[in-house]
Amino acid sequence: MPIINQIADYYEEMKEWRRHLHANPELGFECYNTSGFVIQKLKEFGIDKIYTGIAKTGLVAIINGKKKGKTIGLRADMDALPLKEEIDHNYKSKVDGVMHACGHDGHTTMLLGAAKYLVDTKNFAGQVALIFQPAEEKGGGAAEMCKEGIMDKFSIDEVYGIHTLPGSPLGKFETNSNTVFAASDDFLINITGNGGHGAYPEQTVDPVMIATQITQGIQSITARNINALKPVVISVTQIHTGTAYNIIPETASINGTVRTLTEETQELVKQRMTEICNGYSLAFKGKIELIYNYGYPATINYEKEAAFAIEVAEEISGKKNVDGNAMPDMGAEDFSFMLHERPGAFLNLGQGNGPGVHNTKFDFNDELSPIGASFFVKLIEKGLPLN
Repeated sequence: MPIINQIADYYEEMKEWRRHLHANPELGFECYNTSGFVIQKLKEFGIDKIYTGIAKTGLVAIINGKKKGKTIGLRADMDALPLKEEIDHNYKSKVDGVMHACGHDGHTTMLLGAAKYLVDTKNFAGQVALIFQPAEEKGGGAAEMCKEGIMDKFSIDEVYGIHTLPGSPLGKFETNSNTVFAASDDFLINITGNGGHGAYPEQTVDPVMIATQITQGIQSITARNINALKPVVISVTQIHTGTAYNIIPETASINGTVRTLTEETQELVKQRMTEICNGYSLAFKGKIELIYNYGYPATINYEKEAAFAIEVAEEISGKKNVDGNAMPDMGAEDFSFMLHERPGAFLNLGQGNGPGVHNTKFDFNDELSPIGASFFVKLIEKGLPLN
């Protein structure tokens, strides 16, 4: 695997950075210490154009090449998850109930490794915008950074990102030239009935029965309203109601998530959920309120930029270790907001066997850091050639 030799030499240093970040996780927009660590390293590398306080704790650092040219943005997310780490290693999370269970400590490390190399060599024409983003897991930090104008302020022409992929062979890249990740929405259904004694249900409007009927009705959307070749996931994940075994409650609520790959499917799901709720309201004489929240949009690569990223990935890992026609993933990624602003591509990068992301036993594979950093560097040198 042709990792850049100089970056390979960074391995032990990058491992140290990553494990420091892993031991000191932060949530959402509160990545103060994480961004502080990143700023410290960037300054040590010799980068002085660092713009902080974007989306609270996000930052953008600029590296100028040897000649003028366009600007390519490289993004890494920094936030952790509200999970209690179960693995006892010497860099275990020091923050109870918070851990890096999605590899963002590794993503940040890979971009730092690339930054160190790029500022040292500057073997490109144009600018690199290093984007360190908070709140990918919850809050849409990418959207906030875009709202604060990073694409225009830093004249970013294209933007790229990568994400670790456990379960895929170490160093294998997976992406496509269309939809990489699904849109992620959530919903809340509030049901108000008429409570009473469990022995006299005829005197009540039972919100528990309505909740079960709605849950079954929602599942019929996938089976009976959506073309079988158009992926969609509708999951009811919570039903809350009741206080005692012999009391029919007054209210019930249903929560869940919707994952779709196209806006057409997304709108059809919302429409059918509305109709199902209205129908059961009439049928059972209960009051039903649907609150449908649009979340992260689908992450959709641009064809030209995806093809370029695949070409770069093949240089790093070899053609056999690059799948440029990978199936879309029904997970979500707020990098989608950046792709709404500028052309670019997002890729998954295999880290070998082990627990999946959002698992209390997950750990980023440090052997991946030089591979990801080399990919970022090659992306810049090929995308912003001196000659």
